[in-house]
Amino acid sequence: MSLRWRLTVFYTALVALVLAAVSVAGFLTIRGSLLGNLARELNNSYLLLRDVVPGLNLKDPSTSEERDAAGILPRAVYLFPDDAIQVEELPTYDLTSLQEAFAQAQSPQARRQLLNFVRSQASSRRQFIRMSEDNAVRLSDEELARLIGSPNGRLLVDREVRDPYTEVSRPHRFLVVLGPLQLDPGAPPNLAIAYIGRRLDPALRTLAQLQRGVLALSLLGLLAAALGAYVLAGRALRPLREVRQAAEGIGGQNLDERVPVPPTGDEVEALAQALNAMLARLQASFEAQRRFTSDASHELRTPVTAISGHAGYLLRRTNPTGQQRESLNIIRSESERLTNLIASLLELARSDSGALTLTRQPILSTLFLGEVARELAPLAQAQGSELRVTGEEVPFEGDPDRLKQVLINLVGNALKAGASTVTLTSTAQDGGREVRLSVADDGPGIPPEHLSRLFDRFYRVEDSRSRDAGGAGLGLSIAKGIVDAHGGRIWLESEVGRGTVAHVQLPVGDGPGLEDGDVP
Repeated sequence: MSLRWRLTVFYTALVALVLAAVSVAGFLTIRGSLLGNLARELNNSYLLLRDVVPGLNLKDPSTSEERDAAGILPRAVYLFPDDAIQVEELPTYDLTSLQEAFAQAQSPQARRQLLNFVRSQASSRRQFIRMSEDNAVRLSDEELARLIGSPNGRLLVDREVRDPYTEVSRPHRFLVVLGPLQLDPGAPPNLAIAYIGRRLDPALRTLAQLQRGVLALSLLGLLAAALGAYVLAGRALRPLREVRQAAEGIGGQNLDERVPVPPTGDEVEALAQALNAMLARLQASFEAQRRFTSDASHELRTPVTAISGHAGYLLRRTNPTGQQRESLNIIRSESERLTNLIASLLELARSDSGALTLTRQPILSTLFLGEVARELAPLAQAQGSELRVTGEEVPFEGDPDRLKQVLINLVGNALKAGASTVTLTSTAQDGGREVRLSVADDGPGIPPEHLSRLFDRFYRVEDSRSRDAGGAGLGLSIAKGIVDAHGGRIWLESEVGRGTVAHVQLPVGDGPGLEDGDVP
């Protein structure tokens, strides 16, 4: 994952956490406020029931016969327009005696008997408004025990209550109060359990709407945060991306180029300056190395040529002894090998400096491979090997002399490795825009640990690819430089015991538009 995406994910996750925390906190605050207001309204209704309208008939008439002479509902219906009320009288106890009896009942069985007795007393006389006998609120043993044992004699419970007028059950929250109430006019207050309930669905709908709204806003905010983080991260990393792109385009052939230095005044600007300073040092080092290689090769060529010439003269013009002749042959052979090494070093120096000139000409691939095979046929016959040319004819542009040097090196390596059959193949690649020249052999193959280093200078795999102890390990490096100069690529595929395939893939250029008669 790129740095831009990592920054986007990080800031989006951070915003998501903040939005989630704010949303949850806001939702819980509003929920607490709504339910708190509901609890206060229930408490106010209880105070009204206890203090303002003592002895009020709570019976909620459902037929016209139960209305008063004017056909108007009792005052309780108007005093409690939003409340569902249930009152249960407990004439046997007062609050103190009931709590003492409950405290003295230590065993579960004794408490259960007490709770059953309280229930039987409570159900003997009930009054309702907007409720009915068959829809009465009933407390569980645990809830009734909590109510009796509560210091203020209060309990909040949620129940489904069926509206006697609409016959629809709706969620209600009830404030259950254990305390004295005056149920009959002029009579003293008796201990009673009062249930004052209000519908929960308005609050629940409000909370559901709030939840949907918060979720939608959070998703929009998260999307905006992700988009903003992606755009800002891209703008912040743009100078770094420009530096990277410029650095990727700098190679051994163009070390004089420099990466752009963005005027940001931050670490990116410092990085670009450090890269330019490093490139300047590398350029100076490579220039010194190229000058040394070129100068040393030129200086060595003359004495080596002289040594080879004098050794040959002594062999031709004098009558040396057998031991002297052997020494002179060794001198001449090693001087010739040193001459080839110097030529290779000069070739590499020209390639490194960008002075490797190419004379591009039209080439026909199979015809070109056939010329390479004919040139190396004597060498192959001498060791009992066979050269084959196959594939499709693909016209392309290139320097035939340089490319022949590459193919001769590859075929020569295969013959040195002991291959009995070497096959040269040409195929069109990438829809005809490239040509691939392949050299396949049935030699011993190359161990996989050596494949990545075969194009390093002076690197040799003596055991598997070369019987010539005099090899310098520069052939593949020179071949790679030539192929790179053509804008192509070269690589090897090998399997131990099954042989090796070397591939050279080059751009066709203007080759497909050439006539056969234009090919030399």
